[in-house]
Amino acid sequence: MLLPYTGRFAPSPSGPLHLGSAVAAVASYVDARAHAGRWLVRIEDLDTPRVVPGATDIILQQLRTLGMFADGEILHQSRRLSAYQAAFDQLLSLNYVYPCSCTRREIADSVLRLQGELPEGERPYPGTCRQGLSEGRQGLSWRLRVPEGSVSFKDRWLGPMSQDVSQTVGDFVIKRADGIWAYQLAVVVDDAAQGVTDIVRGEDLLSSTARQQQLAAMLDYPVPRVLHVPLVTDLSGLKLSKQNNATALDLAQPLEILQKSWELLGFERLKATNIEDFWARATPVWVQRLSRANLHGIN
Repeated sequence: MLLPYTGRFAPSPSGPLHLGSAVAAVASYVDARAHAGRWLVRIEDLDTPRVVPGATDIILQQLRTLGMFADGEILHQSRRLSAYQAAFDQLLSLNYVYPCSCTRREIADSVLRLQGELPEGERPYPGTCRQGLSEGRQGLSWRLRVPEGSVSFKDRWLGPMSQDVSQTVGDFVIKRADGIWAYQLAVVVDDAAQGVTDIVRGEDLLSSTARQQQLAAMLDYPVPRVLHVPLVTDLSGLKLSKQNNATALDLAQPLEILQKSWELLGFERLKATNIEDFWARATPVWVQRLSRANLHGIN
């Protein structure tokens, strides 16, 4: 049975929204409207060292100024620790998780020995602690036992995708050494709890999709559909991000922000006179594109 559409936008309060996050927000909001569905907002504030005081209120105000209003209560991950613990306990009872004593340096050294060089981006965990901790070592983090084989899925923007998580990522962390629940576990638990059917987000999270789908299956959760939109980069080609000190949105011209975000998604500028008019015009254009198998690159 096809469930009613529920989408979500899930910013981290490490600073105000910038143009890159606005593009993802616009895509997720218009996709929900195009499906006559619900659009939820979730504040991903688990990584407490990166949380900026007051950022949550700023983000919510930015969304409201852009005409994006959540269809339900705002969920804060920091208030859901017991839900993550329950999911962890379920995985532990099934022997799907194990403690790991490896530091990042030790993992890098192991990968270097095995492969002769360090790959760009993520370094696959070599399975050092999979069969148990070495004598005298203590567990620092907890990892998921990743099953072998490729995970295939259809991205609604990019088309067919496949990843062998066991080879490209290895057993990944679901509870960090500092005791904080990892993003990969929290997002899967929250999507299931909120009944999310469709995830629309930036392409930088595409590589997380296969492992999140594996984890959802291991917890016996429904697996949401996914759509990953292109990243916004600066003049040097770096992704716009809070870590790269991306400029916060200028809310003095909210309609211009929406128009620019729309253009960065590959659409022509809309003849809109105000915020409400923008969304009224954007939604049918998006609906028209939904009839195509692959949104990306279609003019």
